[in-house]
Amino acid sequence: MAHADTPPAERTPAVPTARRILCVCYGLIALAALIATWSQNVAYLDEGLRFLPAFIDDARVTPGARSMGADVLMLGLAAIVLMVVEARRVGVKYVWLYVVGALVTAISVTFPLFLIARELRMSAADAPRLRATDSILLAVVAVVALAWTIYIDLG
Repeated sequence: MAHADTPPAERTPAVPTARRILCVCYGLIALAALIATWSQNVAYLDEGLRFLPAFIDDARVTPGARSMGADVLMLGLAAIVLMVVEARRVGVKYVWLYVVGALVTAISVTFPLFLIARELRMSAADAPRLRATDSILLAVVAVVALAWTIYIDLG
């Protein structure tokens, strides 16, 4: 059925530019997270069934590793609660696949993917409206986070 023949109620509304940009940012974060986490996780693939115990043992080696591990776990818990609540609120399907995916890949991968799905379900009226200061500070935080991730990832 051509767009002109489609009743207005059945047309998919255009995704606002601000929302598309946000989705691209989330996608890039998920991709960077996948590369950063799994470039390290491959070291454990030869462990077979000991993959998880070996990973957890190594994550407990230093106070810094324990602090970052606890931080990621608590942030992950908050993200999972948010994902389930928001999925029910805006109608994102299969929310528990994002949770299971976090256990198989990384919460830093699946949470941004969930945020993309959430953004695409929200109405155009709710499109993000950031101030210039917000955009600049978010860019600074992103650069610092990326640089720190690369520094840690390179060992």
